[in-house]
Amino acid sequence: MTEGTDPVAADGDAVEPDGGRDRPQAHTVRLELADEPGQLLAALRPIADEGANLLSIFHERGHLTPRGRIPVEIDLECPPSRFEGVLDALRVEGINVVEADAEHYGEHLTVLLVGDLVGTDLSDTVTSIESSPAATVEDLSLSAPGGPDDEASARLRLATRSGEAEAALDLVRRLADEKGLHAVEPLTEGR
Repeated sequence: MTEGTDPVAADGDAVEPDGGRDRPQAHTVRLELADEPGQLLAALRPIADEGANLLSIFHERGHLTPRGRIPVEIDLECPPSRFEGVLDALRVEGINVVEADAEHYGEHLTVLLVGDLVGTDLSDTVTSIESSPAATVEDLSLSAPGGPDDEASARLRLATRSGEAEAALDLVRRLADEKGLHAVEPLTEGR
């Protein structure tokens, strides 16, 4: 091997100086899709064809972007050397790539809301949190043991951008105050 060249394995993949290969890393891609059958599949096919592994999909069918499209966030894993190929393949398919590898949600916390969740429209509360740039709702569990007319509790697992946990909590507190709900302070989690 001559000086200044990167070592290459027999299959053409780059070899790291310690003898390892170009190791897979997590990547996040945000897309906008037309609200038509088959669009999500059309976005996933190039990812698989380029050898990337799908980690998660967040498909917001109930929401539209200002351009009237459906926002989709895809977390995938592939070697860094293949990521540009994934993006190129998506664009060739006519998929609108809005962001690629921008900072994603790195902090997690769990909040409990208690009160008349049905009467105050829990769906609206979740939508308000989702529309915030600080957080997204990763998981929601609802418990209404007495039926829809009694108090209920909802456990919301939020993912927040690094350093934005307090802003997300402020939003949850404000929404709880507006709707007469009780917000139980969060349990924080690391990743």
